[in-house]
Amino acid sequence: MHWHYRGHGRSAPPADPDRITVTALAEDLDQVRRHVGDPPCVLVGHSLGCQVSLEAYRLRPARVRAMVLLCGSFGNVTSTFHGGPYLDLILPRLLAVADRMPQVARAVWSRLPPRLSLKIALKAGEIDPERVHPEDMLPYLEHMTHVDFRMFLRMLRSAGAHNAYDLLAHVEVPVLVVAGEHDTFTPAFLAQEMARALPKGELLTVPNGTHVTPIEQPELVDGRVEEFLKERVLG
Repeated sequence: MHWHYRGHGRSAPPADPDRITVTALAEDLDQVRRHVGDPPCVLVGHSLGCQVSLEAYRLRPARVRAMVLLCGSFGNVTSTFHGGPYLDLILPRLLAVADRMPQVARAVWSRLPPRLSLKIALKAGEIDPERVHPEDMLPYLEHMTHVDFRMFLRMLRSAGAHNAYDLLAHVEVPVLVVAGEHDTFTPAFLAQEMARALPKGELLTVPNGTHVTPIEQPELVDGRVEEFLKERVLG
């Protein structure tokens, strides 16, 4: 089951604009689980999805068999971008501008050419130019131009304020943590720390991987996830 966050993909904008915290998203995930019959499940999350999966486990661990956490952190993600609190410093200013001039912010955000965004990301080394195919990244970049800019910033701020480190020692199911060696958004040391703190944590650090490691090296990541599921969930 692949579900969409509030205001993303096929999900409508939130009726309550403040209900976009990590906890609120975890509650949405729990409702999705119940809607599909509440079967035994493996929670899989990428980036923000790691925090959401952990909070969903905290909310209701029943019938969660395992978790796969990809290129993410247990919390405070805006404090680790490129190894420092740069987003913590920039976000309040961006939010102030977006709140003061919402129509201008929306117009600029929605008109960002996806191919230009991809070119900048490749040039800056945020993704691996040797391994990423443009056709794999462009749909995501195109989608982001349709996401409400102010909602996105507030959601990012919420992820930056959230921390689930206290939960890690109490997670009783197997967890596979996947990190990209050169991930600049959630650096690999966070994944290492998370895997160590989880009683049944396992770590895969992907050489030369970035924040989009699952797209860059799908054979390696898919193979390790399949092995993990066979050994820890189905075995």
